[in-house]
Amino acid sequence: MGINSIQQNEVVMLLLGVCVLIFIIKNRVGLNRLPECGILMTAFYFLLATWIATILESFIWHSFFNLIEHAGLAVSSVLTGIWCWKTFRKKKDTG
Repeated sequence: MGINSIQQNEVVMLLLGVCVLIFIIKNRVGLNRLPECGILMTAFYFLLATWIATILESFIWHSFFNLIEHAGLAVSSVLTGIWCWKTFRKKKDTG
């Protein structure tokens, strides 16, 4: 695997993810008002790590970073599901 195996959409996703990270850093106080914010932010950080791993697997340790990518996607998905469940369960219980 070499640099030629990097696809444009992988680079675009990483750049968009970095832009979202900058937004999160600048708006941390406002985002903390979201219910269960820590779970949602952790899910995003895992997602960002998968995008980084996708790029890195083209350069070094393909199998390792491929595993990190897919494990990170799974963890991010589970955390997002947990966040949805906790958020909407609270609304249902209180409403």
